[in-house]
Amino acid sequence: MRYFDFETIARKAEIPEEQLKKLCELVRQDFPGDQMMYELHVLRACLAILEGRLTVEQAIRVQKAA
Repeated sequence: MRYFDFETIARKAEIPEEQLKKLCELVRQDFPGDQMMYELHVLRACLAILEGRLTVEQAIRVQKAA
């Protein structure tokens, strides 16, 4: 079951596929058993990137540090 369409937002934000994949992998580590929370956090990161409040590199770095 899919909860959020973060892929569409990622495309609008022009996040390269490999970087989105890395971001997803890192977020999945924080929410291994909770699909909704995983998708929500990826969506929020993609929205922040789209709005210019965050770069994809910053999002990945923050997830690595967490």
